[in-house]
Amino acid sequence: MKAIILSAGQGRRLLPLTESTPKCALPVLGRSILEWQLHEIAKCAVDEVVVVTGFGADRVDEILERDHGVLARALYNPFYAQSDNLGTCWVARGEMDGPFMILNGDTLFEAPVMQRLLSSSAGMPITLATDVKPDYDPDDMKIVSQDRRLLRVGKQLELDVVNGESIGMMVFRDEGIARFSDKIDYLMRYGEGLNRWYLSAIDALAQEWSVGICPIQGLSWCEVDNRADLSRAELEIERWLRTREPGAGVVAKGHVA
Repeated sequence: MKAIILSAGQGRRLLPLTESTPKCALPVLGRSILEWQLHEIAKCAVDEVVVVTGFGADRVDEILERDHGVLARALYNPFYAQSDNLGTCWVARGEMDGPFMILNGDTLFEAPVMQRLLSSSAGMPITLATDVKPDYDPDDMKIVSQDRRLLRVGKQLELDVVNGESIGMMVFRDEGIARFSDKIDYLMRYGEGLNRWYLSAIDALAQEWSVGICPIQGLSWCEVDNRADLSRAELEIERWLRTREPGAGVVAKGHVA
């Protein structure tokens, strides 16, 4: 299994922190967001990680030069400033040559999230990891699902039919690989793909084909879009570390043992 991490963006809502540092390289308790991702991926059944870079690519390259317990390399998107993440997926379509995952570069998660997705998605061509919460805001990537099948995904869905959100992690197997690759290629050619999220391709596939969901309620993850999210990420990771072996956690803020 290959994991493709979409980390080409700057993260402008975190300015000035991201003025010269890409969002995925921002530190959270002594490790960058990307390093936390690789640290947890190394505990899962993933053989290789491809990080699609763009803004601040050299900073990401420096992170990937270190050993994170899993084989990881970069793929540069030279069009990152002109495209949204559907374009980033299009640049990475050559990596979609076998079973793979897509992970947003700003999604922090504990390993059991990915482990559940990988185990529960066996036999499904495309599966999204999803969660639920009491209320959804305009920026949430909301979903409509029924009986573990995805019906719609997008930010503009009517709230009275929404029953979950995508956490920015999904698996592609078998026929789902070609279906997704073909769909992003079609949208880039004919569907204003430079201005679209890759989940618009999943939304289209869900309406014409079978796309599954994997609920991860009770497991820990968070998205980092702004300073408040960074603070929540620190609290979440501190909670992860408190449940692990003594000596594996934070010794002092900003340093990880």
